[in-house]
Amino acid sequence: MLTYDVVIVGAGGAGMMAALSASEDKSLRVACISKIFPTRSHTGAAQGGINAAMGYRDASDTTEQHFKDTVKGSDFLADQDAVEFFTKNMPSMITELDYYGVPFSRDGNGNIAQRPFGGASSPRTCYSADKTGHVILHAVYEQCLKHNVEFLNEWFLLSLSVEDKKLNGLVAMDIKTGDIHPIKAKAVVIATGGFGRIYWNRTTNAINMTGDGSAACFEAGIPLKDPEFVQFHPTGLASTGILLSEACRGEGGYLINKDGERFMERYAPEKMELAPRDLVSRSIETEIKEGRGFGEGIEAYVLMDLRHLGEEKILQRLPQVRELAMDFEGVDLIKEPVPIRPSCHYMMGGIHVTNYETCSTPIAGIHAAGECACVSIHGANRLGGNSVADVVLYGKFAGIGARETARKRQFGKEEPLLKESKKWERRFHSVREKETGTSLVDIRNRLAEAMWNNVGIFRMEDEMADAVKTIDTLIHEYKDAVIGDPAIRYNMAFVNYVEIGNLLNLAKAVALGALNRRESRGSHSRGDYPVRDDINFLQHTLIHKKGEQYELEYIPVKITTYQPEERKY
Repeated sequence: MLTYDVVIVGAGGAGMMAALSASEDKSLRVACISKIFPTRSHTGAAQGGINAAMGYRDASDTTEQHFKDTVKGSDFLADQDAVEFFTKNMPSMITELDYYGVPFSRDGNGNIAQRPFGGASSPRTCYSADKTGHVILHAVYEQCLKHNVEFLNEWFLLSLSVEDKKLNGLVAMDIKTGDIHPIKAKAVVIATGGFGRIYWNRTTNAINMTGDGSAACFEAGIPLKDPEFVQFHPTGLASTGILLSEACRGEGGYLINKDGERFMERYAPEKMELAPRDLVSRSIETEIKEGRGFGEGIEAYVLMDLRHLGEEKILQRLPQVRELAMDFEGVDLIKEPVPIRPSCHYMMGGIHVTNYETCSTPIAGIHAAGECACVSIHGANRLGGNSVADVVLYGKFAGIGARETARKRQFGKEEPLLKESKKWERRFHSVREKETGTSLVDIRNRLAEAMWNNVGIFRMEDEMADAVKTIDTLIHEYKDAVIGDPAIRYNMAFVNYVEIGNLLNLAKAVALGALNRRESRGSHSRGDYPVRDDINFLQHTLIHKKGEQYELEYIPVKITTYQPEERKY
């Protein structure tokens, strides 16, 4: 049986930072498993930048101001002790990344360049052109290689083995061979990213963003916290949902309706295009609903205009954005505006983290970091530039936390771990043998349609109740799904089958959380409850999965410094 002291699941920014921290103790055996090659992880798609109050562009900026902006951006649902810890540690984190060799863009004085981002009171978003996540991912991967981190690439997490609220280990498939392995571990860090693919094509997320770690934790008894808070990025390409960075608006891009108006003046007269993402997304959808967009139905869009920035600035600061617009929309930003529409981008909720300094969870031995986790520093709405920051900072501290856990804990029981592994071997065999049944693609598409139409940017009680019914039907149909591939090696149809099962379980949690939160807060906007309700809902949702049943409870938000007030921009 494979045995490690620490196993990190996921090799994006959070996973590799965790692996780097855990591997500092050379007496520990550390492995990082990833279903794709590490530098293909979704952190590489982060374009615009990473927030830290460095004070290079605005000397008056402070970590206190970053703290305040983040809490306000969260619509006061973020845990303020965690946010303060995050903002205070970010400047030194940037220095650490700089030391690792991240090629940040520079200002005229040779300092790390910073740009304005939505919801920020100062330009504090450090960047590397519009490829910030990409360069951070590569730099951290190099450091992992330098420190001899063991990677198990093209390995896929199937489940966690937990007994009496204690970790025994995990079960994973080596996709290359089709072998299913029980892996014994004292500590595990889950860093598998978000699950925007519950909306399938209307998401900026890569095709592998299926919430495997979140679903495994959910199944193992860890609740999901605040899953109803889904961020829709204002500027996804109209035809594909692919992200065009907030840097476009940070550098001065305009949002234009069919009447040629910069319509954000109606919704956020002071911040205009640089209002927080939830507000800008709702504004775009309102323009479309009220007939001021281009096209109709799901094909409708507004325009983002960057032509006034000039060719030099676009080529220097937004080269990847221009490539994406040309490749996927056939539009050259230098010459014409690009069609855009909001697209599911980020999950503010996730695995319930109980200690923000160690990223531990209610199960002894399991830690979580990055988008899959909910610490919670983003609350009801994340500010642009705080995601890559969250990933690297909490990835680092999750690795330190797991390292300490591995020093203290003994290995768990082998018997339940072997039993879990055998269960998956039987399932792999039976699913491959099955020749008729329900189409997985049909299940996936109906799930996405139910989520986009009924649990999207604007939400209503009856529509969300319909979504829950649809998801329940799809969960039932999934039991009869057929994959149509008998292969053992590289059976990606089986991987996809497990991923769709994960998405169904997570989507139901999102819909139930949204249905039961009878208020509008941050990204959660209800037509039937349009006002924020601090008396009843200034609290975190926790959703537990107990077999087939889902149970909800609420826990208090930690308020240390800033009392809730009306959120205006």
